[in-house]
Amino acid sequence: MKNIFDIKTPDIDKENFQTLFEKEGVEIKSIVSNTLSTPRDFISDKDEWVVLLQGCAKIEMGDTTYKLKKGDTLFIPANTKHTLLKTKKLAYWLCIYL
Repeated sequence: MKNIFDIKTPDIDKENFQTLFEKEGVEIKSIVSNTLSTPRDFISDKDEWVVLLQGCAKIEMGDTTYKLKKGDTLFIPANTKHTLLKTKKLAYWLCIYL
């Protein structure tokens, strides 16, 4: 048993990732982003579905900027560049890689 909120709080402008579950091509991660102001680029070779459990965040994907708040979800297709532009205070994410 794991608690998705049992993850070390990173320093300001940093992130911590923790794998919660992995089986047969599915991986579930808990991510904590602490007041990010430095944009971060990501590209995964797997589809991603993310839900923001707490906080606010801005993600740019292609020509679209998504402003996420608590409870918002976003699907990111495999091999799609996306940029986490910033978060406000602590942002807790649940990310499922398919």
